[in-house]
Amino acid sequence: MIYTFTNDERLGIKLPLLEQSWNNYTKETQELILAEWETIRGKIPDRIKELENEINDRQSQLYQEEDFERSCELNSEISELASIINDLWIWYRANNHITQKGHY
Repeated sequence: MIYTFTNDERLGIKLPLLEQSWNNYTKETQELILAEWETIRGKIPDRIKELENEINDRQSQLYQEEDFERSCELNSEISELASIINDLWIWYRANNHITQKGHY
């Protein structure tokens, strides 16, 4: 196959990996890719909600934490989770055209 979807462990979703530029795919292949992407894309809001719950848990811990080092760790974890959410929103808003080789 000349395209695949690979699991992105950080984001917790599969992302498209194309072996050629979007315009080199047949219309039928483009439709297959977009159909699969729309299925994955539809799961992004649920993934974001999971991460928001994790942030809320960490914030609850942070409010009660008295150890400075642990507070720093929690802040770092919260920042990373927020970064993942930001990246997921970028992918969620990606339009239905693949513009770069190897990327959606």
